[in-house]
Amino acid sequence: MNLEARKISLVQEFLRIDNEKIITALENLLHKRKSELFEENLKPMSVKLFNEEIDLAIEDEKNNSLTSAQDLKNKVQKWQ
Repeated sequence: MNLEARKISLVQEFLRIDNEKIITALENLLHKRKSELFEENLKPMSVKLFNEEIDLAIEDEKNNSLTSAQDLKNKVQKWQ
C-alpha cells in the first residue's frame, strides 16, 4: 500500500472514532512526534554564518530596512 492509500485509510479510520479521549490522545501523539522530528532535523549554525547574519541585521538597521512590530501588526490586521 502506497503512502497516499495509507493516509486515506488512516483518515477513514479516524473519522469512525467517536471517543474524545482517543481523539485527544491521537492529537497529542501527532503534535509530540512532529515536534520531535522538527528538533531532529535542526542543524547548528556555524559561527561564521551567525556573524554574517548579525552583520546583515546591523546593515538593515543602518539603512532603515526594518519593519517595526506595530507596522507588521497593522499589516497583518489588514489581511483579514
